[in-house]
Amino acid sequence: MLKIFDTIIFMQNKPGHRITIFTLTILLIFSGCSRENRNHPGYRYLNDMAPSVPYDYYSENPNFADGATAQAPVPGTIPRGAIPYPYPRTDAGQKQAGAELKNPLIASKDDLETAKKIYDVTCIMCHGESGKGDGFLVSSGKFTTDVTSLVGEFVQNKPDGEIYHVITMGSLSGFMGSHSAQIKPDDRWKIVAYIKNKLQTN
Repeated sequence: MLKIFDTIIFMQNKPGHRITIFTLTILLIFSGCSRENRNHPGYRYLNDMAPSVPYDYYSENPNFADGATAQAPVPGTIPRGAIPYPYPRTDAGQKQAGAELKNPLIASKDDLETAKKIYDVTCIMCHGESGKGDGFLVSSGKFTTDVTSLVGEFVQNKPDGEIYHVITMGSLSGFMGSHSAQIKPDDRWKIVAYIKNKLQTN
């Protein structure tokens, strides 16, 4: 081994051999890559942190006291880019949201088309295609409770902010839960515009 290092040091002192050493080094590095199999990680010359132990989201994990890999966020923390919603799920909170929140969108055709796609995924099974509260879960008898019509005066006369609040926090009756995890804030406003404009023409 010492002879090899002596040879390398000797070659470094020769200007003509520096290119040879550089070329050999590059070849050595790229010899760890495989062009035949892109899924092969190649060869490691130093372990470093490569052999780390992965844990699936719902798997057990000995690194935490509760043994779970999926950990709740630290209390009081806010996800990057998220804005805390300040209105509580109360009658007063809903009225305040209606008075203070205004739809920032001037709904375009693309916005309404996007809203329809989201509505068809998250709302149609209860409220129905026309918004009359006759979705499949109602017509099939799965729900025995009446679902609010979105095209009736009760919803149509509400300020946009109240409708946005119900989508975000859920209804005061508790029958409709919060959809804040399923629908992004901007898309909630698109759905509000869809309820107030597009559903009326269906």
